[in-house]
Amino acid sequence: MAAASDAGSDKSGPGKGDGGKGDQAAFLRDPDVQLMMRTKAGDDGAFSQLVAGYQDRLLSIFYHMLRDQAAAEDLVQEVFLRIYRARMGYQPTAKFSTWLFRIANNVASNARRTIGRRKEVSLNTQQGSGSVAVGVRKTVMSDRSSLLPTRQVVKRETCEIVQSAVDTLNERQRMAVLLHKFEGMSYEDIAAAMDLSTEAVKSLLARARENLRGQLEQHLRP
Repeated sequence: MAAASDAGSDKSGPGKGDGGKGDQAAFLRDPDVQLMMRTKAGDDGAFSQLVAGYQDRLLSIFYHMLRDQAAAEDLVQEVFLRIYRARMGYQPTAKFSTWLFRIANNVASNARRTIGRRKEVSLNTQQGSGSVAVGVRKTVMSDRSSLLPTRQVVKRETCEIVQSAVDTLNERQRMAVLLHKFEGMSYEDIAAAMDLSTEAVKSLLARARENLRGQLEQHLRP
C-alpha cells in the first residue's frame, strides 16, 4: 500500500522553507504540533484530539473536491491513518495544519485519478440506465424545492451556482481556493502544503478567480 511511503515522505513536514532547531522550537509553540509530539510519545488521547479538531474540516475539503460524501469520509480516514503511521518519524518542521493538508492534497490527487478511471468504466457500462436515474433524481429534487420557502430556494440555488463554478476549476486551482477561502491559509502555507512556490500559488489563485468570475457572470447575466 502507498500510504506508508507517502506518509513517510511527509513525516518531517513540507520541505519548502524547512529550517534548523530554531524553526523547530518556533513550531513547537503550535498547540497541534504539541498534540502530535504527544502522539509520537504514545498518547493516543492526543491523537484523538487532532482527529476531533480536523475531521470536519478535511471532510469539507474532500467533499468539495469529489462531490461524493462516502468517498470524502473514506479519504478523511486515510489521511489520519497515514498520520498515525508516520507518528514515530514526525519532526515539527512546519505547522501541523500545513503538514496535514499536504498529506490531504496527495490523498485527494490519488483519489481523483482513481475515481476518474472508475467513471470511464461506469459510463461505458451504464449508458442505458443512467439517464433514467438522473431523471428520477431531478424530479425528486424539483418536488422538494417546491415545498421550501422562496428565500431558502434562492439561497440553495445560489450555493449550487457557486459550487458548479468551483467544479469547473482544475484540481490544483480548486485545492488552492479551498485552502485559501475555507481554511484561511496564507500563500506561504498553501505553497508548503501543495509543494509549490509562493509565486506559483498566487498565480494559481489569480487564474482561479478569473475562471470563477467568468463562470458566475454567465449565470448572473439577465
